[in-house]
Amino acid sequence: MSVVLLERPVAGVALLRLNRPDRLNALNMAVRETLASYFTELAADDSVRCVVITGDEKAFAAGADVTELMARTSTDEAFAKSRAAWAALEGYRRPIIAAVNGFALGGGCELAMHCDIIIAGEGAKLGQPEVKLGIMPGAGGTQRLVRAVGKFAAMRLLLTGDPLSAADALRLGLVSEVVADARVLPHALEIATRIAALPPIAVAAIKQVVLRGADLPLDVALRLEGESFQALFATEDRTEGMRAFLERRKPEFKGR
Repeated sequence: MSVVLLERPVAGVALLRLNRPDRLNALNMAVRETLASYFTELAADDSVRCVVITGDEKAFAAGADVTELMARTSTDEAFAKSRAAWAALEGYRRPIIAAVNGFALGGGCELAMHCDIIIAGEGAKLGQPEVKLGIMPGAGGTQRLVRAVGKFAAMRLLLTGDPLSAADALRLGLVSEVVADARVLPHALEIATRIAALPPIAVAAIKQVVLRGADLPLDVALRLEGESFQALFATEDRTEGMRAFLERRKPEFKGR
C-alpha cells in the first residue's frame, strides 16, 4: 500500500491522503518523495484545478520520522533529496488546501503551511516542536510561521516547541477556519469544488501574486499585481465571466 493515496473525489479536485496510520503519518523520505511525484504529475494535468491534502482522524502528520532522522549525519544526501521533494509543492501553481485533523506538528505543520488554505478540526494541534529534539524546523517552519503569525508569536512557538490548539491557531492566523472534526475533509472538499469551478487562469494568477508579492517591496508587488490584472483581460474566461454576469447566468469557464 502506498504511503500517499491519490483520489479523485469530484471533478477538478485531487485528494492526497497520507497513509502511515501506524506512525501518525510521520513524514519519512518515502512520503516526501511520493508527494513530490504526485504534485509533478498533477501539475501536468489541467483537469485538476485544486488539491486537498489530508491524513486521518488522529493525525494530519505528527512530524518527521524521528527514527529516520536519528540515522542522518550533517553531510547526509537526504537533506538535498528532502529539499528537492518540498520544491515540488512550493512550485505547484494551483491552490492547495490542507484538511487537518489531530496532530500537525513539525514537518506536518510545515506541510500544512505549504498549502494556501488550512481547514482545521476543533481537536487539531499545530506546532513546531523541533527544538525539543535539539534541532530546528528545516522545511520552511521558521520563515512561513513568521509570515503567518508575526515575529513575536512565532518566536514563542519556535523557541518553546509548545503546540497550539486549533482555536489559538485561528486566533493567530495560522489556520483559515476551524470546524467540527467530522466536518474537516467534507468542508475542505466543498471549498476545493468551488475553487475548481472558477476560472483557473485567474485563480493561478492570484496565488502567484500573493506568494511572490509577500517578499517584495510594496511598490514592486503592486506593479506585479497590476500587470497580472491587466494580462487577465486577454483571456476568454474574463470575457465569459463578465458576459455571464451581465446576462445573469452561470458562467462556463474553460481555462483559456
